[in-house]
Amino acid sequence: MRLEVRDIRVERGGRRVLDGLSFALAPGEALIVTGPNGAGKSTLLRVLAGLLPLKQGRIAIGGAEDPPPCAELAHYVGHADGNKASLTAAENLSFWAAMLRSRQGRGTSLPPAEALAAFALAHASDLPVAVLSAGQKRRVALARLLVAPRPIWLLDEPLNALDAASQARLSHLMHAHLGQGGMIVAATHSALDLPNARQLTLRQ
Repeated sequence: MRLEVRDIRVERGGRRVLDGLSFALAPGEALIVTGPNGAGKSTLLRVLAGLLPLKQGRIAIGGAEDPPPCAELAHYVGHADGNKASLTAAENLSFWAAMLRSRQGRGTSLPPAEALAAFALAHASDLPVAVLSAGQKRRVALARLLVAPRPIWLLDEPLNALDAASQARLSHLMHAHLGQGGMIVAATHSALDLPNARQLTLRQ
């Protein structure tokens, strides 16, 4: 299975943000997307996640019989955490697991308690997300990757608000995901511990 992006054009507010962009990812490969603010990094991830329409081009899954759309195989963690503040950390993960379960990709899903423990948040399981720190909220959002496994991870500034220990945990999980044949597209201004990743630099 390959992720194939061919000659895509995306417009927002009448402005052309991406034009003529092409790339492909094979199982076990990562792509790090860099560039200045406004160059289209977050837009690219949102298009891959099926949240924005294409003006031109195609996004497809190759090498699979009757493949589903990319969005059904992708797990998107945006710049905003997307947590429901009034729910506990565990309730947030249960919500995402239930919503995504019917279209989960390959991999073993973890129960919320184990997913939180993987990010050293077991103690916060029953706390409302509203009372957590920015770094803890980010870790709850990233823990969604473990309760609803999908082969393609789309990560927008994944290191935001994470301390060194949390960055190391995320690095371990990203390497494990790639080792199992998953794919990662990450938009970031920070250096990620993915030395074999391909680079894509967007320009305004």
